[in-house]
Amino acid sequence: QVHLVESGGGSVQAGGSLRLSCAYSGLTYSNYYMGWFRQAPGKEREGVATIAPTGGSTYVADSVKGRFSISQDNAKNTLYLQMNSLKPEDTAMYYCAAGWGRGSSLQARRYNYWGQGTQVTVSS
Repeated sequence: QVHLVESGGGSVQAGGSLRLSCAYSGLTYSNYYMGWFRQAPGKEREGVATIAPTGGSTYVADSVKGRFSISQDNAKNTLYLQMNSLKPEDTAMYYCAAGWGRGSSLQARRYNYWGQGTQVTVSS
């Protein structure tokens, strides 16, 4: 059974940094691409960053390019999202997700498993 557990969220002032972690189990990392998504109240879930299986190519959304980065430590079964230069508009619930197959994606419908989310709040 696949489990994804996010941590590292919190409250920070604009310009600050946070690193989110997602501990995963029950999946073979070489068979799954992984991603980070976020959802603010009243808004649709947005793909933030994705990484191909075995920590291959990465891609981040234009809205966070140059500020966020995604990485993976397969020895620790952990996915990370480093968030720098945070803005109030980054405030949202952040979710990690795993999708079976090759490549990577920022489309939520392509993912099979989801964590419960961790809240990030950025104040101005």
